[in-house]
Amino acid sequence: MAKTRELSKDTRNKIVDLHQAGKTESAIGKQLGVKKSTVGAIIRKWKTYKTTDNLPRSGAPHKISPCGVKMITRTVSKNPRTIRGDLVNDLQRAGTKVTKATISNTLRRQGLKSCSARRVPLLKPVHVQARLKFAREHLDDLEEVSEDVIWSDETKIELFGKNSTCRVWRRKNAELHPKNTIPTVKHGGGNIMLWGCFSAKGPGRLIRVKERMNGAMYPEILSENLLPSARALKMKRGWVFQHDNDPKHAARARKEWLRKKHFKVLEWPSQSPDLNPIENLWRELKVRVAQRQPQNITALEEICMEEWAKIPATVCENLVKTYRKRLTSVITNKG
Repeated sequence: MAKTRELSKDTRNKIVDLHQAGKTESAIGKQLGVKKSTVGAIIRKWKTYKTTDNLPRSGAPHKISPCGVKMITRTVSKNPRTIRGDLVNDLQRAGTKVTKATISNTLRRQGLKSCSARRVPLLKPVHVQARLKFAREHLDDLEEVSEDVIWSDETKIELFGKNSTCRVWRRKNAELHPKNTIPTVKHGGGNIMLWGCFSAKGPGRLIRVKERMNGAMYPEILSENLLPSARALKMKRGWVFQHDNDPKHAARARKEWLRKKHFKVLEWPSQSPDLNPIENLWRELKVRVAQRQPQNITALEEICMEEWAKIPATVCENLVKTYRKRLTSVITNKG
C-alpha cells in the first residue's frame, strides 16, 4: 500500500476549529477533502493531548548502548583495520549480542564507513619533509602553471592482473591519513611496460617499452616522443616537463641532456606518485583495457594504444585541476 501524504498543520488546525464550531466528522471531511477516519483521529489527539502536532515516536531502541557505541568508535579510531568480527566479540564480552550488520549501521551513524585502504608510497622522514616543502612552495602556483606542464611516467599493465584490497573504517576526507592507507614500494612485474605523457589539453604519445628501460634508453624515448607530443598538444612556449626521481631520470647525464635540449623541468620530490595526475590517467586506461578483456600480449598492447587515444581531453583537463588539491592533501596529512 502506498504511503499517504501527511496533513499539513494548517489543515489539522482547521479540523479542530470546525469541530469546535459544531460540525460533524463527516461534514468536516467533505469540506476539507479528508477521510472521516483521519478527521476522527485528529480530533481524538486534540482532545487527549490538546495539540495537533506530531507526537514523539519511540521506535525500536538501539541494540548497542551509548557506552557500547563509544567503545567501538574508539576502537576503530585507534585501529581503522579492526574487523567487524572483533567488535562483535568485544561487545559480547561486555554483555551485548549483536550482528555484524548492526556494527556497520552503528558506525555509519557515527560518520564512519568501510572503505578500501588507499595505496601510497612508503615514506621515510626525509621524503615527508621534501614533500611538505614541495607542496608549500607550489601551493600558490597559478592554475595556468599546471596547465603548461606535460606530465609523464611509466606503468606496467598485467594481462590478467588483480589488485588486492584492505578495508578500513574512516571518516569523510580522511582517505590519505597514514592509518587508512597501505604503504607500497615500486617493484617489477606486469606484462607490458608503457611510457606516456599528457597535459591539460589531452593525452600525448604512448609507447610500449619492450626492453628493460635504462638511463641510455630514456633520452631516446624523450627525443622521439616528448617534443612530438608537445607539438601535437600545441603547448605554449616555455612549457614545463615533469618526471619523477627514478634513477634513470635523475642521473647527471640525463639532467645534462635535458639542459642541452632546453627543457624546463619541474622539480619533483621522491616517492610522490600520488602528486602526479598521470597516475589517475593510468587507472583510467587500465579500467578501459580491462573492460575489453584482451587475451594475449599483442591484443593487450593494441587495446592500450586504442583506448589511450580515445581518452577525452576533458578527462585530462579535470585531472590537472586536481593538482592543487593533491598539494593541499600533503600539507593537511603532514606528508
